[in-house]
Amino acid sequence: MRLTPRRSSSPPLRSSGEQRRGDPGETFPEHFTWGVATSAYQIEGAVAEGGREPSIWDTFSHTPGAVDNGDTGDEACDHYHRWREDLDLMVELGVASYRFSVAWPRVMPDGRSVNQEGLDFYRRLVDGLLERGIKPLMTLYHWDLPQSLDLGDAGGWLSRDVPDRFVDYALVLGKELGDRVRSVTTLNEPWCSAYLGYASGEHAPGRTEDALAYRAAHHLNLAHGRAVTALRDVLPVGSDVSVALNLHQVQPASDRPEDLAAAEHVDLIANRMFLDPMFGGGYSDDLRTTTAGLTDWSFLRPGDEDEIGVALDSVGVNFYNPSRVGADPSTTGRAFPGTHRAYFADIPGPRTVMGWPIVPSGLTELLLRVQRDVGLPIHVTENGLGAHDVLEDGAVHDRDRIDYLRDHLGAILAAQRQGVDVRGYYVWTLLDNFEWAWGYEKRFGLVHVDFADQRRTLKDSARWYAEVIARNGLSTPGGG
Repeated sequence: MRLTPRRSSSPPLRSSGEQRRGDPGETFPEHFTWGVATSAYQIEGAVAEGGREPSIWDTFSHTPGAVDNGDTGDEACDHYHRWREDLDLMVELGVASYRFSVAWPRVMPDGRSVNQEGLDFYRRLVDGLLERGIKPLMTLYHWDLPQSLDLGDAGGWLSRDVPDRFVDYALVLGKELGDRVRSVTTLNEPWCSAYLGYASGEHAPGRTEDALAYRAAHHLNLAHGRAVTALRDVLPVGSDVSVALNLHQVQPASDRPEDLAAAEHVDLIANRMFLDPMFGGGYSDDLRTTTAGLTDWSFLRPGDEDEIGVALDSVGVNFYNPSRVGADPSTTGRAFPGTHRAYFADIPGPRTVMGWPIVPSGLTELLLRVQRDVGLPIHVTENGLGAHDVLEDGAVHDRDRIDYLRDHLGAILAAQRQGVDVRGYYVWTLLDNFEWAWGYEKRFGLVHVDFADQRRTLKDSARWYAEVIARNGLSTPGGG
């Protein structure tokens, strides 16, 4: 099934400055979902227990120089053994939903056959959530491809075989857990898997050839579409099937024609590479034109676009910051992954320790764009602040994170006032964890984790978020 195209031919949305913060007494819709998000490789640890075998991130993190400080996910937050404690923390916060991911190499270590012990772990996790009154939102793929499927130069997401293996994996989880998990997300941020994994080499498997990113992106799209179709046959009626995209809220560096063209180029390869086939009926002629010289599209076969563009029930949006791009490499010297014609430009103002600009209005504008182009209910499935949090006298006073979360929740309210159907918000993340190529130094959690003894401590932001949830709005003591 192919959807009627909803996309607009207008250029990428531009930031118009900060909207006001949510009013102190402003509330969210009555059935708004409050949640937290994590991913398997970032928290579970136990990488060689319970029949689990290596993923591409196990291999990548053990590659010298690939991850800051030589950190790996070998132990991470030891969630594999401490999941009950972590679920109790969610109860303390009052969250209604937990977005977690399943480790493909734990459930199907070789990418083909089922490991019952690994599947049972997630069965216990889901049962534990339901016993505590927390709705599970299960992400099938958060970057941890079984290493056994990434063999040779044409392995991994460069192979047309992997989408079929992904369907097998999706069917196992749908059949075994679908009676209790009514919300399933296929892929998390396929842009990162494709462009950071195959063009810039910043993520696993660490390849550095632009053309490979487009092949990987197409096979990720194909895996998504085929999995959705397969899941419809095994999930109960009324289940919600979605995808989580880190769409870029792209701003041109100036009004110069060359910078406007660079922004349009990035919008095509970073956003419409996924939006068009998933929701618009196929890859656009504009995308094919702008990628001329980068790829020959030989990976696209008749019927692929029909398989990708199956109907979804909702869409997840992950947002941390907008991207400003220009055509002049002298401004930053850092190319946008997968392009030869666009470069990052600075956005003035405050930044996080990641170097990411803090621009909450970018979330409002991105949500408006998604509403316009997709027309489905939206969940903000990731949003949060990385910081150098310090535990002092048993507390973490992370006012910067509270400010960040408050202002981005205000941005959601601003979008809702303009008619955007945003139904939920998931803070990234519950626990300080393994933050991919940044290792453990940069912390995003509502809960501080001492990685020496795995002790958990609620930060000030966790207590603030619990108050927001309890009020279903931004009103807090003192209007904070």
